[in-house]
Amino acid sequence: MDISDIPDLPEGVPEHFREQGIEELYPPQGEAVEAGIADGESVVASVPTASGKTLIAELAMLTSVARGGKALYIVPLRALASEKRAEFEEFEEYGVSVGVSTGNYDSDGDWLASKDIIVATSEKVDSLVRNGAQWVDDLTCVVADEVHLVDDSSRGPTLEVTLAKLRKLNEDLQTVALSATVGNADEIAEWLDATLVDSTWRPIDLRKGVLYGQALHFDDGSKTQISRGNEKATAALVEDTLTDEGSSLVFVNSRRNAEAAARRLSDVTRDYLTDEERGKLREVADEIRDESDTQTSDDLADAVEKGAAFHHAGLASKHRALVEDAFRDRLVKVISATPTLAAGVNTPSRRVIVRDWRRYDGDVGGMQPLDVLEVHQMFGRAGRPGLDPYGEAVLIANGHDELDELFERYVWADPEPVRSKLAAEPALRTHILATVASGFADTEDELVSFLERTLYATQTDETGRLEAVTDNVLEYLERNEFLEREDGGLRATGLGHRVSQLYVDPMSAAEIIHGLRDADRRPTALGLYHLVARTPDMYELYLRSGDREEYTELAYERETEFLGSMPSEFEDHAFEDWLSALKTARLLEDWASELDEDEITERYGVGPGDIRGKVETAEWLLNAAERLAGELDLEWGPAIREARKRVEYGVAEELLDLAGVRNVGRKRARRLYEAGVESRADLREADKSVVLGALRGRRKTAETILENVGRKDPDLTGVEGEASAETASTDDGSGQQSLGDFE
Repeated sequence: MDISDIPDLPEGVPEHFREQGIEELYPPQGEAVEAGIADGESVVASVPTASGKTLIAELAMLTSVARGGKALYIVPLRALASEKRAEFEEFEEYGVSVGVSTGNYDSDGDWLASKDIIVATSEKVDSLVRNGAQWVDDLTCVVADEVHLVDDSSRGPTLEVTLAKLRKLNEDLQTVALSATVGNADEIAEWLDATLVDSTWRPIDLRKGVLYGQALHFDDGSKTQISRGNEKATAALVEDTLTDEGSSLVFVNSRRNAEAAARRLSDVTRDYLTDEERGKLREVADEIRDESDTQTSDDLADAVEKGAAFHHAGLASKHRALVEDAFRDRLVKVISATPTLAAGVNTPSRRVIVRDWRRYDGDVGGMQPLDVLEVHQMFGRAGRPGLDPYGEAVLIANGHDELDELFERYVWADPEPVRSKLAAEPALRTHILATVASGFADTEDELVSFLERTLYATQTDETGRLEAVTDNVLEYLERNEFLEREDGGLRATGLGHRVSQLYVDPMSAAEIIHGLRDADRRPTALGLYHLVARTPDMYELYLRSGDREEYTELAYERETEFLGSMPSEFEDHAFEDWLSALKTARLLEDWASELDEDEITERYGVGPGDIRGKVETAEWLLNAAERLAGELDLEWGPAIREARKRVEYGVAEELLDLAGVRNVGRKRARRLYEAGVESRADLREADKSVVLGALRGRRKTAETILENVGRKDPDLTGVEGEASAETASTDDGSGQQSLGDFE
């Protein structure tokens, strides 16, 4: 089918697609058009990665907009939201406006009302519905990307309930779900009342195989020899790919293994770089070092200079983006990654190597095989249309029996069916409260009726389980004064409405409320950090060997600061959780006391991305705590606000005023303060040479900061600072480590 045969596309868009080389639709795209994707019909597209799912979504959204509608594109990750926004903004020249929203869970996003296509995470869409975003009622098309993630226990229930709410609000809503190839795509289609497009077609061939010794065995029965020499299997496969000018993705089972593999593989890739590539990679490495002054940052930069990189959740978001861009630009030749890279971000390669097919599972206390679906998601990254003649996905066997096992377990196996994770109390707690508070159900019967619109209700054959779990959750919400029940009727209290709008787990809200009510004096920063670290919404740091003794001693030293009663040491599980929260709180306190990032990563065994994740979560929960204190007429709002601002900027109390100036950040604020510039007012009036000297001679940066603080004459022409060239080179010019600089 020709792209120009599709009616209702905005004027100029067919020509735009042709300029991109899209004239004939891929078979799955053609099937979607035949199923009515361009006519407002709901479709589930279960097709392999790189087989044109995004174009299917674009056809649905653009035709819907051309008919006067509004489209929503739901993504599972913030990074993917940025990527999709960049893709969709190409249509703005044809009169299609695009907006993206991923943060501020307690806002209504009114500014999005004027946008034709909105990109958002499922959590953000859920919060927009809770906060009464009026434009949600105007949606005519919703696209759920990576819909198979309803199987994920942490994020799946939010996507599932959000789709159910959107479909209830808009009875004629076109629902388009994009999925990897899964074992039960028909059930997803049944749930969404959609036509199923189920295809295994790919634009380029994907060969799957297993390396054993020097022989690479493929699924079509063929074999090829891989020259090993003294190299380990992974290095040999990467070098074999490089000899054919291809790139590789290597999947391993831990952050430490990802970093170690990148270090080793950089010794392979460095010999395959041109002088021009080396120059560009040095520039990328410099950006990586500028972003963070940690050992992780230095290790990453060292690998990137040689053409290799690692990728995991412990990296700062800027680090991950730089690595992904350099890989797409074919500068970085290999990335060693944990499986997070397989989840949606566009990083295809010639060859995918799944080095580790087992990983540690805390629930069973040992190594467990990866799911077939997860491995197939990794496989799907192999082969870049327009760049690679083929793609290869390779597992590595350590014995002949394992060779057979890997073929049976992964190469020839079908992916597992996805299963709803909604009927667990942690998931239902937040979604039941929000369903009542948002007006989707005023009685228990209406609540059960709404929940019957979910995938869980489509799949379950356990009679009465949903009702039983729902009743337990309602009892909990009533006990904590979030809901009132009377004669089968349901009503959210004022407190319940506030909790729902703040987008926190009701159990987190209950913990915060109990802690604040328990306070008999102004809470300290550590006490507040520990309070929010105890909630289910904060992932606590694990206690390492030797930590229990250290943090037990600290707990008794600072017991008077805790908001709530410390468990007895004999309550083993509860006491360990308390200490884990204390370790997390101590990290936040160190950050808010201006301890260098590299010292924090060393002290707590975390990466820069982990620090920033904890900081962002703490800021969000402290904002909720401040709002809840106001709701309950408690007097601790100012103390909470100060603790929140300190963790946001990463500074001691005396720097809060300065650090709030855009582009200042924690390190520059301290330099200015030590130079005698102690406030915004001082900065507006200070001698320019003093400001320039404190900012290490960065003239452009200093002028920007002076302009941001409202100085009438920010120009520094002719002003001489006190900084030497050596100290000036240590400042990256971007404003260091203020939370405002983080994604």
